[in-house]
Amino acid sequence: MLSDRFGRTIEYLRVSVTDRCDLRCSYCIPKGFKGFEEPENWLTFDEMERVIAAFARLGTRRFRLTGGEPLLRRNLPELAARLSALPGVEDLSLTTNGTQLDKHAKALFDAGLGRLNVSLDSLRRDCVQEISGSDSLEKVLHGLSAARDAGFKTIKINMVPMVGVNDGDIEAMIAFCIEHGFILRLIEAMPMGSTGQHTQGLNLSRLLAELSQRFDLQESCKTLGGGPARYWESRDGRFTLGLITPMSQHFCATCNRVRLSVDGTMYMCLGQEERFELRPLLRAGCSDAELEAAIRHAIELKPEKHEFIERPNQVVRFMSMTGG
Repeated sequence: MLSDRFGRTIEYLRVSVTDRCDLRCSYCIPKGFKGFEEPENWLTFDEMERVIAAFARLGTRRFRLTGGEPLLRRNLPELAARLSALPGVEDLSLTTNGTQLDKHAKALFDAGLGRLNVSLDSLRRDCVQEISGSDSLEKVLHGLSAARDAGFKTIKINMVPMVGVNDGDIEAMIAFCIEHGFILRLIEAMPMGSTGQHTQGLNLSRLLAELSQRFDLQESCKTLGGGPARYWESRDGRFTLGLITPMSQHFCATCNRVRLSVDGTMYMCLGQEERFELRPLLRAGCSDAELEAAIRHAIELKPEKHEFIERPNQVVRFMSMTGG
């Protein structure tokens, strides 16, 4: 297995297929931002497949396609089919904002994609427009319906509660998820880039007690993915809630993931600057053994923990640049 110098097993790789997005969510990409990576620097599908195959040979089993908005990358179902067929790839999933999902859900399911995470911060049209910069709620709802019709059994809604913006929408989102059989994941905002640093997220550890009593929740022992979320279920089994708490209760000691950006840069931690560039090696014609050695070296750079609390202004890159 692939392990870092702190003894953590790296079993999860998040792969950004583009840094472009059709939304401008207030905690992610600033309005008017134009500093996107040039297409000639994007990893090709062949290069992505090589990297993921190498990770799989080294023991990594879970892979997630992210962005930006990954469904803006042309022919993404083709990449999903290639990756799902690789030896050692046991779990392939996708995070999307849902605006393009109705057009691609069936092809993605047929390609072997197992699970979907869909970002949706409110069910109020005006609030969605305020957060995302786009009147996109109906598109996302159509995408969710298409995904369910395509056959996806595990669909998670990712919601970032923000003080004074959408923190009053959580109960409505819970009711929506119960009605449609979705899993709700609440995520604390992180101080990445100027957008994240000016976002006042909600302390979810404090919220948990209130939600547990209101919805009769108990901690779940189910494995619902390879990420950092902790899950609770209602006693009647109708609702599952996940919390991701990088600010109020960080999970650095058990961090099992690294990220690959669209330009081939490996980022070992969202809250630190350690990185390693794979694209120059790939385009210089490195062997599989050299690629695997480079990945092992990169993993050794993984820091012990982030410093979001101690140094909130440290990370200036936006989430879309790192890969969601």
